[in-house]
Amino acid sequence: MAGKLILVPTPIGNLEDITLRAKKILSEVDLILAEDTRTSGNLLKHLGVDKPIIAYHQHNEHRNTIGVVKRLTEGETIALVSDAGTPGISDAGFLLVRACVEADICVECLPGPTAFVPALVVSGLPCDRFYFEGFLPAKKGRSTRLNFLAQIRSTVVLYESPYRVRRTLADLRDIFGPERRASISREISKVFEETVRGSLQELCLLFEKKDARGEFVIVVAGADDGKPME
Repeated sequence: MAGKLILVPTPIGNLEDITLRAKKILSEVDLILAEDTRTSGNLLKHLGVDKPIIAYHQHNEHRNTIGVVKRLTEGETIALVSDAGTPGISDAGFLLVRACVEADICVECLPGPTAFVPALVVSGLPCDRFYFEGFLPAKKGRSTRLNFLAQIRSTVVLYESPYRVRRTLADLRDIFGPERRASISREISKVFEETVRGSLQELCLLFEKKDARGEFVIVVAGADDGKPME
């Protein structure tokens, strides 16, 4: 009988955000796949969970997926976790889930932390409809994606690293327009959690002086109408 793959969201900041169900699942599975075994090892230690753990991330998922699927077909129950948040959202997971679906292996995903949800909700921008872009291309195709996103009428959500946030804000200002409203959240659920709001021009000026630390979620208002931007 085939086993089961369970995607287990992990805290994006405060370790107390782990759910009781997630702790129970992690303590019962045969194996845990982790983006970074050191990071997940610290969480498991905090939870008092002692289970085998191996690395599974974007750099090895192609070569490791076949072996994981084999273990699942042999009846093992395996949990997949990322460093923070829900696996598959801007992290490894899609290839494994697709392989399991094709092999008729049961896949389950627990509800839990995802960085863009709290950032979107506290942005003050409409969240009844939104477009999740994730990370922009660093080089090839970047301008094309930005021009596409500028036309979207619903709120746009992006992820960004502290190393590129100033560049991304400048690109958004230049293509979306300096007056487009936006919100930036960082360090969600951590001690120094912060959200700042304003026009893209105001946020660009702010981050020219402000230290860019932590992982960022950028939320940008949609186009006022469906007409092409000038």
